[in-house]
Parts: sequence; structure tokens; C-alpha cells
Amino acid sequence: MDRVALLRLLEDRDRKRRDEALMQWQEAVRQAEAAGAQAQALETYRSEYRERWSAQFKQAAPIEIIRCYQGFVERLDQAIGAQQATVENHAARVAAARERLKQREVKLATVQRLIDRRLRAATQVVQRREQKASDEAAQRMRRAGLTLAPM
Repeated sequence: MDRVALLRLLEDRDRKRRDEALMQWQEAVRQAEAAGAQAQALETYRSEYRERWSAQFKQAAPIEIIRCYQGFVERLDQAIGAQQATVENHAARVAAARERLKQREVKLATVQRLIDRRLRAATQVVQRREQKASDEAAQRMRRAGLTLAPM
């Protein structure tokens, strides 16, 4: 098996790895967007909840209700904080997946450039051989006393 064929196998393997890295990056982005949407939904809910109850608290409210409200808002704040940590974790995963994808793309491009160089070199060798054969044939014809008539 010649070197270009081996490089083609390497190119196929690297292309598959790049495609896998691309799918992993896309999945990481999807998960990050979902986590961000969930965090936003929690913050929106907290804001709406506070607005609803602030109207209630303008009137007299029993202390037990106020404590329940404060406890629930506290748990909402904790949930939002946890979700923000999840969003940051997903952002880090997206960055890592993007970096792996870049590395795979660079490796694939390197193999493709190497294949191109090898093919160009092989083409040059063939062209030189053909030119040499043509030059030798022309020399033999001149030595034989034949001249090529211009067309």
C-alpha cells in the first residue's frame, strides 16, 4: 500500500474523530442552552412570585404566611444559585468541546495538506519523467537527421 493510501486511511480516521467532536460540541451547546433557559425560568418565576406576594403583604398578613413566603423565596434563591453553577459548568464543557473540535480540525487539515503535497510531488515526478522522455526522443530524432516541422 502506498503512502498516499495510508494517509487517506489516516484522513478518514481523523475525519470521523472530527465529526464526533463536532457532535459532542453541538450536544454541549444544546445542554448549555437548556440549562440557561431553566435558570432564566427560575428567575422569572421568583420575580413573578415576589410581585404577587408583595401585593398580598400590603394588606395585613399573618406571620406564619410571611415565614412561609420567606422560606420559599430562600429555597428559590438556592435553586437559582445551583442552576447558575450548572450553567457555568455547561459553559466550561462547551469551551472544552470547542477546543477539542479545533484540535481535531487542525489535525485533519494537516493530514489533508500532507496528502496534497504528496500528490503534487508524485505529479511532478511523472511530469519530469514525461519531459525527460520527450527531450530524449527529440534528441534521438535530431541525431537521426529528422527535424520536426512546426505545425
